[in-house]
Amino acid sequence: MEAGEVRYEVQGPQAQLTIDRPRARNALSPGVIQGLLDALERADADPAVRVLVLTGAGEKVFCAGGDLGAMAGDGGFLATHEGRRAYGRLLTRFQEVRKPTVARVNGHALAGGLGLVLACDLAVAVEGADLGTPEIDVGLFPMMMMALLQRHLGRKRALELVLTGDRLPARDALALGLLNRVVPAAELDTTVAALAGKLAGKSQAVLALGRRAFFTAEDLTLPAALEFLSSQLSLNVLADDAAEGVTAFLEKRPPRWKDQ
Repeated sequence: MEAGEVRYEVQGPQAQLTIDRPRARNALSPGVIQGLLDALERADADPAVRVLVLTGAGEKVFCAGGDLGAMAGDGGFLATHEGRRAYGRLLTRFQEVRKPTVARVNGHALAGGLGLVLACDLAVAVEGADLGTPEIDVGLFPMMMMALLQRHLGRKRALELVLTGDRLPARDALALGLLNRVVPAAELDTTVAALAGKLAGKSQAVLALGRRAFFTAEDLTLPAALEFLSSQLSLNVLADDAAEGVTAFLEKRPPRWKDQ
């Protein structure tokens, strides 16, 4: 991994992961993918970190997707294929991490970069950012990130994006449910900080249980999902923080979470 391709910084309860390849439009090199995987492991293991924020260096591009110049690889076909699978592991790892994640979309999020936005729990984008899957214009198809796009959009809109390669202005992406907020550049950091702070103030144990249940239930049939979620609710009510939350509500005071 090139030194400095991913910056990891902790401020209070927040860990910020920054893709730091501005000259390459923060493209997803093998080093970036491994750096993000390492950063997720580090944040997950740090009890002081309560929320993760993902962003890109600079003010124009969050992440432009895969590094086309590094596509061929130099270790043979199978090694190159395994390298591509690492991106899939990264998308999955964002959902497996025990802590909530926020994408700070400081600029364009394209192709695999859009996949990173969708892999995060929440996303705040700056006005002027475009989101899209332009791979088709270079003879490629957005294979792996398409799995997340299908879960965020209906069939017609998802197919329109991947087949045409059109780029969506941030406001249009917000209307489609691909983003949670769109703000002027001057308000990006304060908006992300407020959202991250709100998440950091919740019970981390209950957030972890709830996120895992959300992603598991997403792919189940309705009867199976309801049966599974009933078991998760039974686990939830046995948590120390559930008892504390109810007691605090009845006593009209803020809860004092134990994160267990």
